[in-house]
Amino acid sequence: MALRLRFDQPDFDEAFRRFAAAHRDDAADVRDAVANIIADVRARGFEAIAGYTSRFDGHDISEGDARVDADARAKALRDIDHNVREALELAAARIRAFHDIQRPTDHRFTDEDGLTLGWRWTPVDAAGLYAPGGRAAYPSSVLMNAIPAKAAGVARLAMCVPTPGGEDNPVVLAAAEIAGVDDVWRIGGAQAIAALAFGAGPMAPVDVIVGPGNAYVAEAKRQVFGRVGVDSVAGPSEIVVIADGANDPDCIAADLLSQAEHDPSSQSVLFTDDAAFADAVSAAIDAQLATHPRAEIAGAAWRDNSAIIVTATLEDAAELVNALAPEHLELAVEDPDALAARVRHAGALFLGRHAPEALGDYLAGPNHVLPTSGAARYASGLSTLTFLKRTTIVGATPEALRRVGPAAATLADAEGLPGHAASIRKRLLRNSD
Repeated sequence: MALRLRFDQPDFDEAFRRFAAAHRDDAADVRDAVANIIADVRARGFEAIAGYTSRFDGHDISEGDARVDADARAKALRDIDHNVREALELAAARIRAFHDIQRPTDHRFTDEDGLTLGWRWTPVDAAGLYAPGGRAAYPSSVLMNAIPAKAAGVARLAMCVPTPGGEDNPVVLAAAEIAGVDDVWRIGGAQAIAALAFGAGPMAPVDVIVGPGNAYVAEAKRQVFGRVGVDSVAGPSEIVVIADGANDPDCIAADLLSQAEHDPSSQSVLFTDDAAFADAVSAAIDAQLATHPRAEIAGAAWRDNSAIIVTATLEDAAELVNALAPEHLELAVEDPDALAARVRHAGALFLGRHAPEALGDYLAGPNHVLPTSGAARYASGLSTLTFLKRTTIVGATPEALRRVGPAAATLADAEGLPGHAASIRKRLLRNSD
């Protein structure tokens, strides 16, 4: 049974604080195991990769067959169900259109002192994408991670995907083909992250690694950060729904379970100002779980991590949401824009009664790779910008240096850095001749 809280209970504030502060990350301590895997891959290269693939995925690979060849990818795209292909292509087109317009523009200007200033944006040379293959395979994540990289202008995109038993997932391969992935490797786990970061055998290192994974993958991304960039170290999925009593409780229940079915550590939270509606949603969840294909996973997430919270007003609910800073926030109310104005922290907003979070997971256009575990307080979701770097520009004429150089040299003296001051004053002396 999910936690039930009501605004007029005596300990509401403390009970909500405890709920908001609870940790749902995998409790297993994987740090040392991951560190050992990364060190082994760095020391032994592809030999280590092959050993871990045999051990964890149950099949043998070599440097010659670890890469999925172009013919196999093209065949996967040809052979998948026609309706699935059409859906993937529609999703890809919408995701591409949204991320293409995120590309920022360069800028250059001359200020009043005569300095030329500005910035320019350039893509990383290579990016690595991890596509999970554990409890479920996610071709939608392939599109969401690969297409922004291509929109940014990344020249090489390599994807690693575990293949338990050596069986490729044709829909994942089809998604990679549609998204323009350059290389697909049959490698998973922390060893895949190590290979992407440092290279191994035929695998060249990349500059940025993105994509979801289990606790070992997340920890590996944490440990290689600095050597490469990463999108985030993601935690369990989460959804918050603010809904009034005019909604269909069956629909809201389905929305909550849409995230609960990801993982037993997922979290689903309903805020409402209508106690009777809260009861109706709770009953609808119980009814749906009775026949849910992923009832064991969704039921555990609902029972252990989730909540129904009745507030005095919907505006109160919006303020409480800021403490959770959720990955996904649905505003299933009559005037969602007014309520959205009160929300400061959320990875993605879904406005109105007809915009379920699942729409955003697949083909609305915005990215579904979003900050979790409260990171929406300071972070944003994956975007075209994830694969771009901003380089600033400074240029100066002799006249501009005469105007601003003396002050810069003075600041260098104040910091005890005479070499900095000299690099400016020598030019000032030469320019005065």
